[in-house]
Amino acid sequence: MIRVAVVDDERLVRSGLRMILGTAPDIEMVADCSGAEAVETVLGCAAEVVLLDIRMPDVDGLTVLRRLRAAPDPPAVAMLTTFDAQEYLTAALREGAAGFLLKDSDPEQLVRAVRTLAAGGSVLDPGVTRAVIGGYLTAEDQAAAARAVSGLTPRESQVLALLGEGLGNAQIADRMGLAPSTVKDHVRALLGKLGGINRIQAAIVADRAGLVAGDPRGAW
Repeated sequence: MIRVAVVDDERLVRSGLRMILGTAPDIEMVADCSGAEAVETVLGCAAEVVLLDIRMPDVDGLTVLRRLRAAPDPPAVAMLTTFDAQEYLTAALREGAAGFLLKDSDPEQLVRAVRTLAAGGSVLDPGVTRAVIGGYLTAEDQAAAARAVSGLTPRESQVLALLGEGLGNAQIADRMGLAPSTVKDHVRALLGKLGGINRIQAAIVADRAGLVAGDPRGAW
């Protein structure tokens, strides 16, 4: 079972997400709370995946994200948003967000997103894709990361392309006919070569480097 927590200042939103995700046979809703209680609650219930509102009145989502990512065994965190304020999206990406979802996402999309996050993948709603990619690419270090693609081995480039499709390690291993542990090593190596970025940042670099075929929506 995938242990999921929802953090949002609106009780109605939390109830709706709990209802949607609770119908999936492989998902267990272990907590829902507001931002003020988020870090203690999420870490206390050992959630594997967290859906986190990006902007809340008591404690904002970026602060919660930063504290969760600093934990010894942090959960995968996808940010929930109803708008595409680029400054928030870019900041969340830099703090280690594993994805971005709109609050009005299709129920099936939310379930798929949770499964992808639990498998080590990244998720990016088409509604915010351009804003996230645009904001990420404006920083100087992102240009350096894109240039670093040329220093990857052919196998690492192939793994990076699959990261660009939003695949998790197990899915990449299956696609390439490799052991998951081997894929994990390749991912760690290429992220290091790209400047210590995270998986969703790597997916964006893959897209801009022309490694991802078609629309950069991956598995979403």
